[in-house]
Amino acid sequence: MIEGAGPQRRNARVEEPIVETDGQRDAQPPHCLVTGASGYIGGRLVPELLQEGHRVRCLARSPGKLRDHPWAGHAETVQGDVTDADSVAAAMRGVDVAYYLVHALGTGPGFEETDRRAARVFAEQARAAGVRRIVYLGGLTPQGVPEESLSPHLRSRAEVGRVFLDAPVPATVLRAAVVIGSGSASFEMLRYLTERLPVMVTPSWVHTRTQPIGVRDVLRYLVGSATMPDDVDRAFDIGGPDVLTYREMMDQYAKVAGLRRRLIVPVPVLTPRLSSHWVGLVTPVPAALARPLTESLRHEVVCREHDIARYVPDRPGRPLPFDTALALALRKVRDAQVVTRWSSAAVPGAPSDPLPTDPDWAGGSLYEDERHLPVDASRESLWKVIEGIGGDNGWYSFPLAWTVRGWLDRFVGGVGLRRGRRDAERLRAGDSLDFWRVEEIEPSHLLRLRAEMRLPGLAWLEMYAETDDAGRTRYRQRALFHPRGLLGHAYWWSLSPFHAVVFGGMARNITQAAVKGMSARRAGPRPGRIRTARRDRRVRQ
Repeated sequence: MIEGAGPQRRNARVEEPIVETDGQRDAQPPHCLVTGASGYIGGRLVPELLQEGHRVRCLARSPGKLRDHPWAGHAETVQGDVTDADSVAAAMRGVDVAYYLVHALGTGPGFEETDRRAARVFAEQARAAGVRRIVYLGGLTPQGVPEESLSPHLRSRAEVGRVFLDAPVPATVLRAAVVIGSGSASFEMLRYLTERLPVMVTPSWVHTRTQPIGVRDVLRYLVGSATMPDDVDRAFDIGGPDVLTYREMMDQYAKVAGLRRRLIVPVPVLTPRLSSHWVGLVTPVPAALARPLTESLRHEVVCREHDIARYVPDRPGRPLPFDTALALALRKVRDAQVVTRWSSAAVPGAPSDPLPTDPDWAGGSLYEDERHLPVDASRESLWKVIEGIGGDNGWYSFPLAWTVRGWLDRFVGGVGLRRGRRDAERLRAGDSLDFWRVEEIEPSHLLRLRAEMRLPGLAWLEMYAETDDAGRTRYRQRALFHPRGLLGHAYWWSLSPFHAVVFGGMARNITQAAVKGMSARRAGPRPGRIRTARRDRRVRQ
């Protein structure tokens, strides 16, 4: 599924439509529906719309993923699925502008049909609800290339745009090539390839020209599309001022990042499938996502017009040049200020079944490994370690085992460990965390992770910071596994001999880290470190 299941609503109430005259409606700020708000672009678009004074409603499969976003209290959230007409109809009530920012890429060989059906449902319900405009962000397609020769990814994006343009509701279809911004899949693919490989044997598509665009300009065009005149019903090509080959983009990245010039040797025999596996091994982007990105680079994609400027005027220095967009993205990464990442959206095919505490599990198998340990530290100190788990901090247990498990997951097409964290210290519901997803977080108490690795079943990892009856801090950890078929049962029992090492070691090391962290805070910084910090500040000034 693309966006969720069922017409249920949570955390918000969809009001009945209000009958308004055109004058009354025009006097109010546009009421915008955003689909894909848990994704990379959608999660950044919502605060931009709110800043412009627009009212925002988000349609999400799992509203809980949006709960911890800074803007969550200012936007309405409803639960639903863009393939479900009833939930879309409910979400469309009273809406002026509907943003379609979802796609079924990677859900299986039938993703094009799923995209087609979802777009038709969305267009039909927009017409029925009296929506004034549909805004869609699609892909830039090459000129003169028959649609049947395009990659399935680009072909589906083009078809969805055509569905909206053929519908009775006026549509703005924005077509972009490579989007450059902190946390975007395209940026991370470029970053890791350039930083990790000073010498690269690359596919021939590194010589294909493309027209990248900064994510700030994509958002600017999306926001501006909300107030386009009603007679505008067309597609717009959007891109930055630079037309570059992928090789030139890697050279530019190395220059902006202060790296030595990279040696790049193109090899024409690397097919898109082999290229995607190569990208998947080197970068955090899994092969399932890398393949459509690399397939899209087979053809030259350059803007044929810049008519969007008639309706969303360019300001001085905008759109951003490629090197400026790169520098901004790098600064956000280095300052740990990445708002959303490509992995913010759920991995296609990842588990979305009930939690292990739900009654639906009655009668089913649920294996459990639970451990309790006293902690000679405060709950705050323990929680700091729990919330900081994963990414560069690791998993506090048998690093080699976690690394091997990550590589095995990548080998079979999973996400592996290299997704890392969005923020080095803070987590929020819906964040990706290596090959886990933050399912629930209760500050200072509970972190529940759902596995997104390839498994013959469903898995969770829960970590609790608690206080026992005597007022002492206690760490509780639960690993839960719901097997799928005989293979699932065999998987659990084959690994159970290692649980004492993996899960037991994790519990011990987390508690020890909490004690050390508390001791370090009590001791305070050493005088030498204070002098060093002051000296560093003088140098920077």
